Amino acid sequence: MDINFPLILVVLTFATGLIWLADRLFLRPRREAAWQQSGAAAASGGDASGGKAGAEEERAGPPEPYLVDLSRSFFPVLAIVLVLRSFLVEPFQIPSGSMLPTLEVGDFILVNKYAYGLRLPVAGTKILDIGDPERGDIMVFRYPEDGTTNYIKRVVGLPGDRIGYRNKTLYINGDEVPTRFVANLPPFQMLEEQLGDVEHLIYRNLGSMRGAGEGEWIVPNGHYFMMGDNRDNSNDSRFWGMVPDEMVVGKAFLIWMQWPSLTSLPSFDRVGPIDG
Repeated sequence: MDINFPLILVVLTFATGLIWLADRLFLRPRREAAWQQSGAAAASGGDASGGKAGAEEERAGPPEPYLVDLSRSFFPVLAIVLVLRSFLVEPFQIPSGSMLPTLEVGDFILVNKYAYGLRLPVAGTKILDIGDPERGDIMVFRYPEDGTTNYIKRVVGLPGDRIGYRNKTLYINGDEVPTRFVANLPPFQMLEEQLGDVEHLIYRNLGSMRGAGEGEWIVPNGHYFMMGDNRDNSNDSRFWGMVPDEMVVGKAFLIWMQWPSLTSLPSFDRVGPIDG
């Protein structure tokens, strides 16, 4: 079962904020009034020996309930994390090899959340249009078939494009996408592909020239056609269709750590900008 961390973060932020606000506006004044009344009653009782201590307690005010103290402490932290994660930058880890050789399993990446417009957390509704995905971008999005799982692929098709994939060759609007042979790295062949202004490396499996997921597609308005750089080992738009704009999360732009498993040590050898 996938944990919906953005939803949990939103709920915790609003819950702690409401508790803190309710205490500030309603509960705290009542608590202080009751505290002052109890202090006045103690003073009128004539207990001279406890006068000094009582005065100090009165100046300190009544103790906060544990839940209020906890909410007051955590709300600012949660609010800052929510703003940063929802509107600026969000970290992700690469779980599979579908974007090889560009991204490796265990790469920790940063995703620009405002490159394609500001969106409401959880709902994904765009509230400020800043820019649109461009061909060649590496984009994080929510898997259209469940709406929650985060996927990462490269933007190949823009709204209105006609995408074709035959014999492991990519076509956009009838034109073959330029590639250049780089090396044979069995079981892969490495090629350099030119997608718009973006040059990047892709893998194709050596062997049969016939590839999986062949066909031709028209990209509807408000949708994007996504493909992995590891062309024969990627579950992408060739198999489950287009990504609607409301599923867009952001643009991947930086690798900041490589840590494939808990049994290995983190590495910073791959730190740097991401192609595309």
